[in-house]
Amino acid sequence: MTDYNVMPDLKQRNAIINRLCQKYDFIRHFSIGTSLCGNKIDALHIGNTKNRVLYCAGFHGSEYLTVLTLLKFAEECASSIDRNKKIDGRSIGDFLKIRGLTLIPCVNPDGVEIAVNGAKSVGAFSQLVQNLCDDPRKWKANARGVDINHNFNAGWQSLHQREKQLGITGPAPTRFGGNRPESEPETRALTQLCRKIDYERALALHSQGREIYCSYGKHTPLLSFRLASVFSQASGYNIAFPEEIATGGGFKDWFIEFFRRPALTVEMGLGENPLPLSDFESEYEIVRSILCLGVVV
Repeated sequence: MTDYNVMPDLKQRNAIINRLCQKYDFIRHFSIGTSLCGNKIDALHIGNTKNRVLYCAGFHGSEYLTVLTLLKFAEECASSIDRNKKIDGRSIGDFLKIRGLTLIPCVNPDGVEIAVNGAKSVGAFSQLVQNLCDDPRKWKANARGVDINHNFNAGWQSLHQREKQLGITGPAPTRFGGNRPESEPETRALTQLCRKIDYERALALHSQGREIYCSYGKHTPLLSFRLASVFSQASGYNIAFPEEIATGGGFKDWFIEFFRRPALTVEMGLGENPLPLSDFESEYEIVRSILCLGVVV
């Protein structure tokens, strides 16, 4: 098993993904687009290509433990197929023959670079980041200060007004949803993927809080609530509702609103972002049950 006790910047992610693809030639590796700084937004697909589930992480730079989580889960899934090995007591390899899994470990590669390597890592945007943030480790937005998970076209106008009421009127380390929905290449890359491929359900991985959000508006399918209940029972995570400034504009919200299919946000870990790397293994053991059930149930 790969050592995941690393900071998942671009260099480390590329090394892990390359090792996985060399070891397991049935993993399909592709890019769904590029970030503002020209960094690829990688995707890995394992299993059935007709019936698919989508897992995404790394929406926020400082939430990089979520990136490691999907990379490690990808390796465990591949190992399950290759060796008929169980994960969390389940033969995931068999289920992946029925329902395939696409994983996007890092939706916001520039944001993770900033949080891990500092403002200098984003070239032309370095001065902007320095001007907006004294501590780049806490940076959540993309390279030009747009919060990707406030940039999706679901209740965006209402969210934009709430941002203004809080004094968030321009680029910021977090919570500025841009000047229009889908203004950012990272957001568009994900929505274009979902419009192209018929995903049954989607899961967005964030940190922190050990909570599950499963609803958005009147089109939330009953299965979203059922999945949240199953996930909660397996993990001990609470089913919750986000605060007002985090309602609308998110990927989960957009997926439910646009497709009227189940989508959930899972907040892993406890504490203040960025969660320490030393938390990763213990938190992964908890959230892995949710990731398994998302394929199985």
